[in-house]
Amino acid sequence: MVFPTLSFLVFYLVTWPISWALVWLRQHTLHKLAIILASYVFYSSWSTKLAAVLLASVLFNWAAGRLIYAWRGRGAAKAAVVVAVMVNLGVLGFFKYFNFFVGGLNELLTTLGADREIRHLEIILPLGISFFTFQGISYVVDLYRGDLDRSRPLVDVMMFISFFPHLVAGPIVRASKFLPQLETPPDPRRVFVGLGVLLIAWGVFKKAVVANWLAVELVDKMFIAPSAFGGADLLVGIYGYAVQIYCDFSAYSDIAIGVAALLGYRFQRNFDQPYRASSLRDFWRRWHISLSTWLRDYLYRPLGGNRHGRVRTYLNLALTMLLGGLWHGASVKFIVWGALHGGGLAIERWLAETFRPKQRPLGAIARVLAIVAVFHFVCFCWIFFRAKDMEQAGEVIWGLLDWSQPSQLVTPFLMVLLAIGAMMHFTPPSLLVGLDRLYHRLPTWGVGILAAAALLAIELLGGDGSAPFIYFQF
Repeated sequence: MVFPTLSFLVFYLVTWPISWALVWLRQHTLHKLAIILASYVFYSSWSTKLAAVLLASVLFNWAAGRLIYAWRGRGAAKAAVVVAVMVNLGVLGFFKYFNFFVGGLNELLTTLGADREIRHLEIILPLGISFFTFQGISYVVDLYRGDLDRSRPLVDVMMFISFFPHLVAGPIVRASKFLPQLETPPDPRRVFVGLGVLLIAWGVFKKAVVANWLAVELVDKMFIAPSAFGGADLLVGIYGYAVQIYCDFSAYSDIAIGVAALLGYRFQRNFDQPYRASSLRDFWRRWHISLSTWLRDYLYRPLGGNRHGRVRTYLNLALTMLLGGLWHGASVKFIVWGALHGGGLAIERWLAETFRPKQRPLGAIARVLAIVAVFHFVCFCWIFFRAKDMEQAGEVIWGLLDWSQPSQLVTPFLMVLLAIGAMMHFTPPSLLVGLDRLYHRLPTWGVGILAAAALLAIELLGGDGSAPFIYFQF
């Protein structure tokens, strides 16, 4: 069951009225239980067996939270949170990285001449395990730090971790931000229906039209056989992937935020025009904000942040992004992607501290040049992120030097798609707020006509079916 599909629409049209009916009947606990049940129906549409992993994660973190709160102020609480974090990471590591490390160990044994091989396991990766594991860690750590005033009932913890809008691809919701929303029933007077519907429609268009067509007509063709294309096609393909991954992932976040908003719950914004960043630090303030802030608060700062001198700061930046790369997948290419961003952040900070100690603002020309430079560095890193393996990434990089072949992929249709994707990226948030105001001024029949026109446009312009969101694999 994927967001922009008929099956999800039917699922949501059943879930939404039931949840609000229970709010109207003042059955707050039943309201939460109904959403939890819907969340497990949603997750079980992929795998009933793997839903047990999600349930086990919920039960473990709820129990750990009760112990941490009961032992607060004592050394036992610190031991409990350390064990809870290690167990969460251990489960994530087993499902996501066991075979990766076994493969590396087998290569080492072969190099050492050992006549023995460790057997790989047939492990099925639970959908969204990286996201719900990070949310479980957020719950126990926020309790230990005091960001949550008390442990929460099982029903609240279960809804926080299992809530279907953010379950499989984020945004990563903080326990300290979401759990207080569960203390009182959602207020229908504070639900921005127009804005929620607009976010959903905006996200569906970005995914079904822009991201899907770019993937099918440009990016997938280029990355399947990069050696068959010249530098012009490869460069446009890399730009195409930069637009595709933004439109694909930000679309999921937009739909998730809109779906949650219509149920009366708030998620933070997850993207803020990342390709207009004038530094890598600024890029990570704008790209996948829920992950970058999670890494900052739960990894970078516990490592010491910038509190122990310059060298330690640079190492902490590099290590945080290296682990952030590994979080995306058990592959050398993701490690390289994370290492490039971590090294770039460290070098950028060193340059700023060495040559611009007073942090004077950039002039207009310098800022434009910085934005262009950061964008192209990010695009270079996307090569490793998208490529099947390091060998294919090398083919793309070396192919960029060959401009002797005529273009085979660039068409007016694709250039229009790239332009639309860029315009959607640079659209200010105030546009949707303005459209929301217009929605409230329109009569009901006018809203119906606009909604039907939007659905018809997406249906006509979108391709057949709906490709999985890129971040489903993480």
